[in-house]
Amino acid sequence: MSEHEQVKASPLGQETLYANRYDASLLYPIARDLSWEAKGVKRATLPFRGLDIWNAYEVSWLDQGGKPIVRMAEFRIPAVSPNIVESKSFKLYLNSFNLSRFDSEAQVKERMQQDLSDVAGAPVEVLLTPLTAPVEVMQLKGLCLDELPLQVEHYTPAPELLVTNGAVQEETLVSHLLKSNCPVTGQPDWASVQIRYRGAQIDHKGLLAYLISYREHGDFHEQCVENIFMDIWQRCRPQKLSVYARYVRRGGLDINPYRSSINDEPQNVRLSRQ
Repeated sequence: MSEHEQVKASPLGQETLYANRYDASLLYPIARDLSWEAKGVKRATLPFRGLDIWNAYEVSWLDQGGKPIVRMAEFRIPAVSPNIVESKSFKLYLNSFNLSRFDSEAQVKERMQQDLSDVAGAPVEVLLTPLTAPVEVMQLKGLCLDELPLQVEHYTPAPELLVTNGAVQEETLVSHLLKSNCPVTGQPDWASVQIRYRGAQIDHKGLLAYLISYREHGDFHEQCVENIFMDIWQRCRPQKLSVYARYVRRGGLDINPYRSSINDEPQNVRLSRQ
């Protein structure tokens, strides 16, 4: 099945009945390889690793007495997994817990880990957090580029805007101007992005204009971040590179892909828009 066919068959953009009884079959996988295969590239050969951090704010089930339990949830899906989980199917799946009774929170966590790992094709970590736990709003560390004066002409990805200035630098750059669109519904997806690298200094204005050029691009969050990583990697040739995007939530979920040339993991910070 092609990428277009697989996405078209997903719950996105379709009228859907919301189940309130536990149903793992609601989860819908989309193969990560499809976008890269369309470009003639084997994703497994690409020089990044990482994960996708999902945060869910609408998680609830019933205890054996019928009383609702409410939690926030964090899901960590490794980038090496063969599949992403389509976001609407993820929401439908979480909603299916709403009128289902479970013996314990541990049982719910175990069920979620098993179901999501089966669909993603790799072990998924699940963390359930009570609403009484303190939550700190933070900022992405780095130099924010957003106030640079800029003439913008591109609103579809323009990697040719990425240029270097020669001198080797190690710096962290941030922008809150990243926007892409859902590839099916066309709904806007807003994000902040942090780019850490060591190598020839990347022209700041060119990088900002490049990030803005995603404004009318339709693709999944994960693929956008992988494209950004690879465009910088191929055009600027850094010695090391990490790209971390924090997307604004939709439907009670936010998705935060991280791709890096080194083996590390980011902090799951909550930004002011999240």
